[in-house]
Amino acid sequence: MLEGLPRSDLRTFSRKMTFVPAGRDFAGSQKPRLLTRMICIYLDPRGPLTDPELRFSEVEFRPRLFFEDGCLWQTALKLKAQVEHQDVMHRQYGEALGILLAHDLVRSNANANPIRSPAVRGGLAAWQQRRLAEYIEDHVSDDIPLTALAQLVELSPYHLCRTFRRSFGVPPQKYHAMRRIERAKQMLAERELSITMIAQAIGFGESSTFSSAFRRLTGQTPSRYRRDLD
Repeated sequence: MLEGLPRSDLRTFSRKMTFVPAGRDFAGSQKPRLLTRMICIYLDPRGPLTDPELRFSEVEFRPRLFFEDGCLWQTALKLKAQVEHQDVMHRQYGEALGILLAHDLVRSNANANPIRSPAVRGGLAAWQQRRLAEYIEDHVSDDIPLTALAQLVELSPYHLCRTFRRSFGVPPQKYHAMRRIERAKQMLAERELSITMIAQAIGFGESSTFSSAFRRLTGQTPSRYRRDLD
């Protein structure tokens, strides 16, 4: 579980990455309990391998759980290979990969958050973020009134909208829509489920409406996304 995001029930982790910004709590477990191969890379924003012109330490990074990014993935794999074979490691090449990884993270972060607010005080408290994220995840297929979310964290609807966007980077309605599509992505991996079944399961009355929403947020149709999983 990554602080600020709902708990994930993803079953397939191949080519999935997680980004944990400084100061965020992260913990994970899985059932059944199986050995999982993973690599952790720590980037010091004040370290010598961060390009000063990138202003890495000033970027407002958002937490990201089990996402995909081809360029970032390839850079991380190259850096992993260099670290694992230190006997033949070219130091300058490894340092260049570290700098490239920082640039890829900034680019990926910007692409993942097209609607961003300036880094200002006044966002939601940690308990409010967790409560809202968990509630939306538990009711992802339902229509959630703004007033219900506001009551959940003891705020007015106006105050909720303002502080929610500061904390999550997007308004409540868009966050809910994004979580619906993420749930749909997980279900698309289950081949026995049809597009119509998935659309109904996540709260869309018509598969055409679901397809339009999916394409609007991902750039591709559900059918194309499912084919690409192969």
